Amino acid sequence: MKQNLIQRLQSLKSEFEEGQKIMDDLEEKQANLRDSLLRISGAIQVLEELLSDTPEIGENGSRESDAVKAEVVA
Repeated sequence: MKQNLIQRLQSLKSEFEEGQKIMDDLEEKQANLRDSLLRISGAIQVLEELLSDTPEIGENGSRESDAVKAEVVA
């Protein structure tokens, strides 16, 4: 009986250690993913700001704002 309990205890300790290793790995992956998402979010913000400050270029190579001005004048 005591031998069964000792074996079960060893088995549970082994399972616990494996679980801890998996948990540590997942936490590291989560931190890496969080950092990646933060960098991507920053890049998105920069590109959106650049796009909002720059007039769009139309198909013919002229800026859209120039084309709109020409339409308004005509």
